[in-house]
Amino acid sequence: MTPTLHDVARLAGVSIKTVSNVINHHPNVRPATRERVELAIAELGYTPNLTARNLRSGRTGAFALAVPDLGLSYFAELAATIIQEAESRGVGVLVEQTGGDREREIELLRSPRRGLTDGLIFSPLGMGQEDVAHLDVSYPLVLLGERIFDGPSDHVTMQNVEAARAATEYLLEQGRRRIAVVGAHAGEVIGSAGLRLAGYRAALDAAGIDYDDDLVGYTTMWHRANGAETMRELLDRGVAFDAVFGLNDTLALGAMRALQESGLRVPDDVWVVGFDDLDEAQYSIPSLATIDPGQDWIARTAVETLLARIEVPGEQGPARRLLADFRLVRRESAPGDAPRD
Repeated sequence: MTPTLHDVARLAGVSIKTVSNVINHHPNVRPATRERVELAIAELGYTPNLTARNLRSGRTGAFALAVPDLGLSYFAELAATIIQEAESRGVGVLVEQTGGDREREIELLRSPRRGLTDGLIFSPLGMGQEDVAHLDVSYPLVLLGERIFDGPSDHVTMQNVEAARAATEYLLEQGRRRIAVVGAHAGEVIGSAGLRLAGYRAALDAAGIDYDDDLVGYTTMWHRANGAETMRELLDRGVAFDAVFGLNDTLALGAMRALQESGLRVPDDVWVVGFDDLDEAQYSIPSLATIDPGQDWIARTAVETLLARIEVPGEQGPARRLLADFRLVRRESAPGDAPRD
């Protein structure tokens, strides 16, 4: 016969309530008791009846994650980490792609499918600050990204301006003076491209170096092909530079390919720094120096924050903005004076 909660409690010598607390990861269980219950569960092969538990609690035991494009390495790695964090807490994740389309993102927020999950971690790309009212929803929501600020929901994000400034300052400190940018978005102020370009400009201003728009390569998407194409355009225009700041790693990797095709050597002729610290950055030739914006922290904090809102809805206080720490990762493409990571 299928083992029951009563069977586990009897074998472990505890109450049914204690077994339930262990299964639901309640913190107020003594380690020795938790171990005894877990051993009993393993010995009996007990599996919690999630359907019945969810019916009693009014929860589904899953939340949704919406990102623009899993074809972009950053969002693929972020999604994988969020899923791992959720599964470690016994929660499932329903992943959706929006394509970065504003209308699809707005529709997703009000879709009946939200009733199949307990909350949403949402990274918009098409929506902007003017759409902040759409975030006023009736379910727990955690916002990611840099498109909308000061909304009604918790916002977990990175320090784009400060991190981009640190990357640029590093290149300046190492004697680079003509730093090209790959990946700017024309006219953008709020958004990853706009904020990172602002950090780049702040570093130049602090060093007393004039901003030169000829050094800025504009594009739309942030794929390798866009990085390579933008770099070729800079080279075709005859722009002189001794360093490149790619506004994300995939752009930087594409730019590095175009540099090498042109006969320029990295880092002998041109230094290159990216942003995101993707896994592939450490395996490129040369390995890519980059900014680690705290992606693992962002994923973990987003899950923890959403689950806390789900557990005690409306009782966690006002919406919070949570910022990840960042660090510069020195590698072969911009070696500097310090040991490489």
